[in-house]
Amino acid sequence: MADIHITDFYRDAAKALNQIYGSFPRLITVFVEDISGPDTPDEFGLHSPRHQACFATLLWLASEGYIRYQDTIRQEAIDQVTLTHKGFTLLSAQLSCRSAAADKVTHINRQLSDQTTQCELVGDFSPAIDLLRAALRTRASSAVDSIMQILLDQ
Repeated sequence: MADIHITDFYRDAAKALNQIYGSFPRLITVFVEDISGPDTPDEFGLHSPRHQACFATLLWLASEGYIRYQDTIRQEAIDQVTLTHKGFTLLSAQLSCRSAAADKVTHINRQLSDQTTQCELVGDFSPAIDLLRAALRTRASSAVDSIMQILLDQ
């Protein structure tokens, strides 16, 4: 069983990458609450650990070279965000159902059996962003975890 914070990390990263890809190449502001949900700071103005973890995920995506941003807006958002070349090519790449990750892609396809992004329906390849979006639509943690593991392993 995966640690819940890793599952949250995968889901936050997936949502953020999907949002940024959807506006590429335009620069946008990504608000933490749009990714992790509403947060109410405590009496000292500190955000919840969940909110802080989501913000840290956004910063991690930048430090690992998937996204770039100009500035942070406190711990509320990152501003002027876009995908890097690495992030764009990762999300727009065609994932082969016959690759080393074939077992995971097949597992995802079984979980997404009612989606039209299955490799069987589009041939031997499926765009990574389509699999990511389908996994997010199912709200199945195991599907999101699996596709994010494939993407981050590239």
